[in-house]
Amino acid sequence: MPVTDDLKLLIDAAQASGDIARKYFNASPEVWDKAGNAGPVTEADLAIDEMLRTDLLAARATYGWLSEETEDDSARLSRDRVFIVDPIDGTRAFIAGERHFSHSLAIAENGRITTAVVYVPMMDLLFAATESAHATLNGEDIVTSSRPDLDGATVLATKPNMRPEHWIGDVPPVQRKFRPSLAYRLCLVAQGRYDAMLTLRDCWEWDIAAGELIVRQAGGTVTDRHDSPLAFNNPHPKTKGCHAAGPILHKALQARIRQPEPQ
Repeated sequence: MPVTDDLKLLIDAAQASGDIARKYFNASPEVWDKAGNAGPVTEADLAIDEMLRTDLLAARATYGWLSEETEDDSARLSRDRVFIVDPIDGTRAFIAGERHFSHSLAIAENGRITTAVVYVPMMDLLFAATESAHATLNGEDIVTSSRPDLDGATVLATKPNMRPEHWIGDVPPVQRKFRPSLAYRLCLVAQGRYDAMLTLRDCWEWDIAAGELIVRQAGGTVTDRHDSPLAFNNPHPKTKGCHAAGPILHKALQARIRQPEPQ
């Protein structure tokens, strides 16, 4: 993969995030509950967010900023390019001493992700992509699974996604698996380790922005639950779900998703 200036910037920042996370991992970091039942946040999340915001905006002063751990600023909506980051995706796993959390860093240009890095520091897995080059894991090209049908497919999803009311006909005969980080789930699909990932509930952009490009550049398809392409840097930064797979399996999965009744 050609290393563009933006990609190198994100790779360096992701690895610096990992350095901070390792210092706090299994070291009893301070934890707070966010307002509105929005989940926990740790001193590691905040330290990484401060580092990323300082370093990335110093390097790209004209870019906007959207992060899970920074109060949103509508000024980002007037910027052509925007950083979309999650300092720690999978904070609950991080608190529990589980290795499957990640750092998710992306750049959106006019609503489309153009550069992306997801780093899983406790396993030293660095996934990366640009719109002009193939997706990689630790520098080697990766490709999505070519499985064509749902029977026996491995799908990364939480249990509620597999409830009967979400599906046309019976629940698809898939093998459900789970990883706590949405960004990492998308990357595992890009790598071909799993056939698909699925979340039917609304997704925060920072959870899926980087992984979306990495799947696309590994040959996969990513849409919301309505089969629409994902757009980023929205005024309310959420998408209507997210599912990803190789192109044929994606169509098979989409055909079985029950759409909500119009309001």
